Amino acid sequence: MDHPGGRKDHKQPTPLIGGVAVFCAFLLLVLTLDIPLGQWRPFFLASAVVFIVGLLDDFQETPPWSRFAAQIGAALIIVLWGGAVLRNLGGLFSSHDVTLGMFALPFSIFCSVGVINATNMLDGLDGLAGGVLLIFFSILLLLAWRAGLEQDAMILLLICGALLGFLLFNFRFVSSRAAVVFLGDAGSMFLGLAVTWFLIRFTQEPVKLLRPMTAIWLFGLPIMDTVAIMTRRMLRGRSPFSPDREHFHHILLVAGFSVRGTVLIILGISLLMALLGMAGEWAAVPEFVMFYAFLGLFAVYYWGMNHAWKVMKALRRVREHGVPDLNKQRGGAGV
Repeated sequence: MDHPGGRKDHKQPTPLIGGVAVFCAFLLLVLTLDIPLGQWRPFFLASAVVFIVGLLDDFQETPPWSRFAAQIGAALIIVLWGGAVLRNLGGLFSSHDVTLGMFALPFSIFCSVGVINATNMLDGLDGLAGGVLLIFFSILLLLAWRAGLEQDAMILLLICGALLGFLLFNFRFVSSRAAVVFLGDAGSMFLGLAVTWFLIRFTQEPVKLLRPMTAIWLFGLPIMDTVAIMTRRMLRGRSPFSPDREHFHHILLVAGFSVRGTVLIILGISLLMALLGMAGEWAAVPEFVMFYAFLGLFAVYYWGMNHAWKVMKALRRVREHGVPDLNKQRGGAGV
């Protein structure tokens, strides 16, 4: 149970079983698939590692180092056994690809842990993490289906189905109804591992459905928020993993938007960024153009996070002069 108090906004004790439901539904239905699952063993094992450690943390908060160790262990499994290695970053600076060579393995582990933490930090409001992840995995599902990757499409379909089931109890379809269950660390870390697995798998040989920079756009908002938050914490002499209330969704809440309205705004931005990334992919826009565009967008985002009060005042004026709030009641999942 996640009890109210401290930095948390929700009013009632809420079960942290959403991740358990998502993982169990996924795992049980995987066993019904009539496909060879040998190549997926590293993913299943790594998923079990982060899920178990996350579940222990949901029962009783564990030291950050234990979660961090589990994330590194899971990353080692998918990198060393599963071959999920970032060897080619594409043409980030010119038409020539950036290859990592001997740095491929440590960089892949670093990125895997980063994406898992970005997903974990995303779980801050009712329906936020589930909604953003559903958008992400749905796009990957369509790409895999179009490319004829039957196994990937089936696995992604199961993840999307599990997320839909979870959102029925977590998203505020009715404005006045708070979440019945939360995702918890068990669910967010499992889904974060799935994000990094498919991001690497779909951007590297032999599959390579996407250019690496396109994949960044697909998961762009959580990545920008995590990098901005961790950078600000370290510049202030704090641990990058220390909790606070300085995420983008907190700014929207303080600006006067409701929980449901805040979630819908962030989902809209996430979808827009994903569509821009796919448009750049289909139009064959050079990767270095997409890279510098993303850096420019991140610079604007980081400036906004460092000038949060100005941003909140501007957002409040926008809301009061033409953007109706969807619900005046505040509250949300624990952060």
